Amino acid sequence: MPRHEFRPGRAVAGLVMLALAGGYAADAAGAWRAPWAFFVSVLVGGLWVAATATWWAYRLRRRRAGRSASTENTVAPASSSGSQAMR
Repeated sequence: MPRHEFRPGRAVAGLVMLALAGGYAADAAGAWRAPWAFFVSVLVGGLWVAATATWWAYRLRRRRAGRSASTENTVAPASSSGSQAMR
């Protein structure tokens, strides 16, 4: 059993940040020359993909939770339904 649930949006955002850091390092070392607009477009595009992955994962979790919920767990317990006398 995993200790926590998988968050694909965070994984995508982390990979985008690692790619940007590698690109900046290569640019600073002189191994690769890239315009600043390239890095901005990679950042914006990567964050958009991460947000989309987060949204899809949220919808999937909601759909799974809706299927697994039973009617027994959604009904109020007998002690709070008002059928017992108040003291």
